[in-house]
Amino acid sequence: MDTNLKRTLALRLVGLLALIGLLAGCVSGGSAPPASQKRPVVQKDGPPARTPVDLENLPDPVPKPEPRSRYGNPEQYTVAGKTYRLMKSSAGYAETGLASWYGTKFHGRRTSSGEAYDMMQLTAAHKTLPIPTYAHVINLDNGRRSIVRINDRGPFHEGRIIDLSYAAAVKLGVHNTGTARVRVEAISFDPAQSGGRYILQAGAFSALQGADALQARIKSLVQQPVHVVQTPEDHLYRVRIGPIEGDAELDRIQSLFAEQGLGSPIVLLLTTSGS
Repeated sequence: MDTNLKRTLALRLVGLLALIGLLAGCVSGGSAPPASQKRPVVQKDGPPARTPVDLENLPDPVPKPEPRSRYGNPEQYTVAGKTYRLMKSSAGYAETGLASWYGTKFHGRRTSSGEAYDMMQLTAAHKTLPIPTYAHVINLDNGRRSIVRINDRGPFHEGRIIDLSYAAAVKLGVHNTGTARVRVEAISFDPAQSGGRYILQAGAFSALQGADALQARIKSLVQQPVHVVQTPEDHLYRVRIGPIEGDAELDRIQSLFAEQGLGSPIVLLLTTSGS
């Protein structure tokens, strides 16, 4: 191979290597991340795209004694520079104020109890009540009411006393207005704090037909409201009577149950409402 040909091939090789280096620099250079690595837009809170159940008629949870959440009950905690001290007991708690609600943005996230937030369950958040606490919530604007299980902390907006799950907001008619004036009354299992107000549980059924039949029979015997509620934990249908005011009326209904062969109902105690 002559000298000129060797020189020509060498120059072409150098040029090829330079071009490869330039292309490599174009691929790896720059600081802009791929589109897939861009930060996602923060999701706005709101209702689900589709509601799978009739939330307005969702059965209330059945209040029952539960151990306090070790995760959700510190002596105090601080949010946005403000410190909140937890109540030692829910007994006697009753308050009137604004309710709000939270939905899709928090669905599936851990609540203050350590449980996952399920916006389709009748739950709520409160700043200082023990976790868990069951409470009656009454919408003072439309008269609707529901029992909720408090398992989260909030709301941290000034003037609001309870943050409802989406399901509770629908049942109480708060989901369209965003907020509403409500009265919140804690349900206590302390006999000394019951104030003589009771709820009776007359039976529990795996099939709705059995609960409906017992409900119809009891309605013909008592003046108090009789409801069928389904608990999310075991999905049993429970027949509940009440509220029953006073020990004398409680004794009368228990005696009536014995006379009618309906067995001995379970007694659940309620705090005095203060109204």
